Amino acid sequence: MTNDVSYTTEEIAKLLKISKLTVYDLIKKGELPAYRVGKQMRIDATELEAYKARAREGRMPPAAAPMPSGASRPEAVFAPGIRPLVITGQDISLDMLAKHLEKQAPGVRPLRSYVGSLDSLISMYRGESDIVSTHLLDGDTGEYNIPYIRKLLVGFSYIVVHLLTRNAGLYVPQGNPKGLRSWGDLAQPGLRIANREKGSGARVLLDEQLRLHGIAPGSLAGYEAEESSHMGVAGKVAAGEADVGVGIEKAASIVGGIDFIPLIRERYDLVMLKKPDNREWIEAVRRILQSDAFLGELRPIGGYDLTETGKVLLET
Repeated sequence: MTNDVSYTTEEIAKLLKISKLTVYDLIKKGELPAYRVGKQMRIDATELEAYKARAREGRMPPAAAPMPSGASRPEAVFAPGIRPLVITGQDISLDMLAKHLEKQAPGVRPLRSYVGSLDSLISMYRGESDIVSTHLLDGDTGEYNIPYIRKLLVGFSYIVVHLLTRNAGLYVPQGNPKGLRSWGDLAQPGLRIANREKGSGARVLLDEQLRLHGIAPGSLAGYEAEESSHMGVAGKVAAGEADVGVGIEKAASIVGGIDFIPLIRERYDLVMLKKPDNREWIEAVRRILQSDAFLGELRPIGGYDLTETGKVLLET
């Protein structure tokens, strides 16, 4: 029966042909009432049909009403007084941040969205995300993130806080049979590449390096095919389906069967909009980033430079 059917946010995005971030935005606004089962959010089929009916009729959707006491539905996500926070990005440090926020900022409910850096900033511009992670290289200045943030968030008041620094470079098969040692080596004829999706930090890094070294993207077989994660790119190289890929060192150590050529130290930062309603949870984020508990969880992972974690890089 319809009453027994529910959907994940990913399924709702596919059914409505919209992005997952847009689904989160609808949930935040109360247009799609949602609840939580463990770490997963779900939307009942009846709520989806009601939303579609309102959309067809052009009616303004009502705010999500709280569940009545004694209801059998699992834990409601957006109880009165609870503010959902969408945190974008794929690094495991963000999952840890979300866990600490849930414990230390009782008025918020962290929601994770695994999208790339550029798409994350665009989602913030659209009002669809709250804590954006980004690692975007500007090839002309050699600077990470700030040039993109300044261009995309014109007119906004925001704070940029450093999360961590990590190695990025090339994934190659064990033994590096093609002898790839630098970005310029990507000009070698006949190379097959495993590429990331448009908007990801790794894709921007590759495209900037190809531009700076005068290498035509079309000369790399597989350039148009896209993987949605560092692990996916590393896996393609490990499986022998590509000669090279661009990504972070951590994925190479997890996948195994490949070598990693470090070529750049990339800065991974967080962006948050400065609004009166955001002040308390922004301060909570800053406290967490500099806490012994958070840093103590990150240090054993390896591959991260946490020297400046929590440092404010820019505030407007």
